Amino acid sequence: MIRLSVPLRQTIARLVLPVLIAASFGLMLLGKADTVLAERARAALADLLVPLYGAAAQPVGTLREAVAEIQRLIHLRSENARLREENARLRRWRDVALALEAENLALREVLHAPAAPTPEFTTARVVADLGGAYARSALLAVGPQHQVRKGQVALDGAGLVGRISEVGSRSARLLLVTDINSRIPVQVERTRVRAILAGTNGPRPRLQHWTGGDQPAPGERIVTASEGGAFPAGLPVGIVREAKGGTLEVELFADLDRLEFVRLHEFGLNGILPPEQVTRPARPRGRTGG
Repeated sequence: MIRLSVPLRQTIARLVLPVLIAASFGLMLLGKADTVLAERARAALADLLVPLYGAAAQPVGTLREAVAEIQRLIHLRSENARLREENARLRRWRDVALALEAENLALREVLHAPAAPTPEFTTARVVADLGGAYARSALLAVGPQHQVRKGQVALDGAGLVGRISEVGSRSARLLLVTDINSRIPVQVERTRVRAILAGTNGPRPRLQHWTGGDQPAPGERIVTASEGGAFPAGLPVGIVREAKGGTLEVELFADLDRLEFVRLHEFGLNGILPPEQVTRPARPRGRTGG
């Protein structure tokens, strides 16, 4: 083995850095002087390194896929356990619902109480969002011989959306519950505390003027009330949330940002239209003694 003397090693160490700097400047000048040659050199180097990168990336990619597959299996296992628990809970609720239904039918037979009629509805497509800085409404497309009337209640698949405020020959305007002009009588589903749902032009309307001393608590369900005959009691509206400053708002069940179709129900128009425009059922004539 050849051993270099100390002075020679020191000389080589001093020359390495200048030589590398000179080589770097030389390559930079060569690249500036002959771009075609530099481009070909980069392409040749890339062609040489691509198989090496591919060979090195293959085991890494396989390992990454294996880790992802293990994570998916763990997630599926936890999801399966959650769904089993939810299924068992829904089965218990189903049993309770069937028992309550049977009890309800038995009580109706005893009391001779007629079942509530199923309201008719019309389906309409939302064709435009007319929301702006001062209004929250939507434009509906209806057929030429439609039965849509002003004041009808609109719902989507989850809950209350609003009511019809204008009707044309082929279109109708839907005033959303978030509009600042919207005022809807509602109640807490559990305690029956009544309040007014007031739109604010924001995503969540506010609860105002609740009755009694019991303030609605965050997390409680809000449904419609039958005050004024404009809405039937029990239509799902949303969940009570507490905003900054203690203001009570309602997180709506309906997704107003993704409305495509709405159901327009005929629940009654008292409190929305003038009395002369409200169609009232004819009262049966009683017999008079004579």
